Amino acid sequence: MSLPTTAAAGQLTDAQFGRVREWIYRRTGIQFGDNKRYFVDKRVATCVREHGGDFNLWFASLRAGANEQVAQQLVNELTVNETYFLREDHQFDSLVRSVLPGIAAARRAARDRSPIRILSVPCSTGEEPYSIAIRLLSDWPGIEEFDVEIVAADIDTRVLDLAQRGEYGSRSMHRVPPAVRAEFFERADGDRYRVREDVRGAIDFTLANLTDTAQMRTFRAFDVVFCRNVLIYFDELSSRRAAENLFGALRPGGFLFLGHSESMSRISPIFDPVRLPEGIAYQRPAIGAPA
Repeated sequence: MSLPTTAAAGQLTDAQFGRVREWIYRRTGIQFGDNKRYFVDKRVATCVREHGGDFNLWFASLRAGANEQVAQQLVNELTVNETYFLREDHQFDSLVRSVLPGIAAARRAARDRSPIRILSVPCSTGEEPYSIAIRLLSDWPGIEEFDVEIVAADIDTRVLDLAQRGEYGSRSMHRVPPAVRAEFFERADGDRYRVREDVRGAIDFTLANLTDTAQMRTFRAFDVVFCRNVLIYFDELSSRRAAENLFGALRPGGFLFLGHSESMSRISPIFDPVRLPEGIAYQRPAIGAPA
């Protein structure tokens, strides 16, 4: 028996919605409740239309895993990418005033000249990793002494392309002071700005699925991870899996920053909460630290 095909009209049946919801959960860890039905219906209709107009054929292709392009398009359509430059800037204050000076002091004491590594995941359209780079160049004197590697990762290939292009409109730029615009951006078309070429070239953009443990094993030895405003979309199981993957991505003693409405204490006990002068961060316990 085949399900009614109603996607071309922009409306999924309950059964179709359930099948798509289950697939996206298994793939990304993101759960869509019934209150997100309109959001999902609209975006699935776009995917089905571009595939050929039949829900059953489209979903068979998706489920078989034979066409990764079909799967990636749905992921791209259903991920939320709301961000802007210097968002929750107090955490970047923590980075340059509290976290990096401590890491630098430990490196000097150990005569360790390896690069300091920072991961931004999910990086969305790039505003967060570029904000990190700009704050380091503007406000952290240690940048003259240490090499810093910034890796930016996201599950959405479309936003990764936009991030690498580095062009932004007024919505993304509204918190950027004129002096910072003048130093780190150049005019693009109209009222759009482009991140300076050397800053764009300093960041490595790559694909990552926070809940895919095998894929996340390729992310290791980071000193700092920014993972903000994504765990709120996960259920308990996916949140815990993401937390364990972030734990594995950090060096012992490394720091994790979450979004203002997120708390690792409600997800997993594996991190230590750390109260910094500018706010809360989470730390992977150092080797040899008391349990």
